[in-house]
Amino acid sequence: MVAIENQSQVQKPAEPARIPKEARRLLHDLAAAWPNVADCRALEVVPLKGAMTNEVYQVRWLTGGGEALKEREVRKVLVRIYGEGVELFFDRQDELRTFECMSRHGQGPRLLGRFPNGRVEEFIHARTLSAHDLRDPEVSALVAVKLREFHNLDMPGPKHVLLWDRLKNWLKTAKNLCPTDQANELRLDSLENEINTLEKEFSGDCHHLIGFCHNDLQYGNIMIDEETNMLTIIDYEYASFNPVAYDIANHFCEMAADYHSEKPHILDYSKYPDVDEQRRFVKNYLSTSGEEPEAEEVENLLQTVEKYTLASHLFWGLWGIISDHVNDIDFDYQEYARQRFEQYWQKKPAVLSL
Repeated sequence: MVAIENQSQVQKPAEPARIPKEARRLLHDLAAAWPNVADCRALEVVPLKGAMTNEVYQVRWLTGGGEALKEREVRKVLVRIYGEGVELFFDRQDELRTFECMSRHGQGPRLLGRFPNGRVEEFIHARTLSAHDLRDPEVSALVAVKLREFHNLDMPGPKHVLLWDRLKNWLKTAKNLCPTDQANELRLDSLENEINTLEKEFSGDCHHLIGFCHNDLQYGNIMIDEETNMLTIIDYEYASFNPVAYDIANHFCEMAADYHSEKPHILDYSKYPDVDEQRRFVKNYLSTSGEEPEAEEVENLLQTVEKYTLASHLFWGLWGIISDHVNDIDFDYQEYARQRFEQYWQKKPAVLSL
């Protein structure tokens, strides 16, 4: 999940102890090699809001000749300290390889260095999108085009669908962590059959195109350069090859979230995009070749996307259960999971009748 990186979302400076010694040594070495940094040890560390998997900080130094702390008078980097229990969700080495490959493709920030439980990344001078931005038709069109570009990336490794194996593995982990009463309340014992049913139902559909998917395309993982309107998709921890319809479905589901509200775990499904919004997004996604897509192609993808919302609800419901037991970040993971499972059971009859 995300860390919000635009200037307006930073908190007060962090306590020095929050940055490990190994990371501080790396930061000093990086700053010492930059000729415009006034004092490599005079760094300011500021937590970035919204992180639900890692701790993320902006680190900045005054550059030579700067009298005030203005945007272009500081040198910035991003420090990512890995969260507890992330190995239950993804392989960190796979994620690092993805990060480095994305950087080579010019798709994201550069890796500046590693330390034992984290890394230092290039700081992107762009604004992170807000929940409201996703409802802007112009911004949404940019996201659709960028997502198609992302899906078409030629990434290394096996190009098979990871979704179903990941869901099955997460279900086993969730069952092992959950007390019996919670497992019964969330109907975990029935989910193995649900996952198998969805896999069987969806896997035979010829419309299920496979691409390299982000799998967590919420607003905080998209940045925009407001001078050029160029988008950058960040945070590839859950990225893998999957049906592209699943990635679009997950993006639509994320429109119910506002992770910077007073209750960031509460989802408002009245904000789920209506049919016209969905159709506009899908048309923009399919139009990246420069040709207007046929109506049948648009409707087929829309229908497939709607089916994959079920998989998205299971995915993040299980994520919430596991996170509740391994993560100490201030977020009500259990309530978040309950809402995702509730949506699954509510939507399932109508969706599977499509």
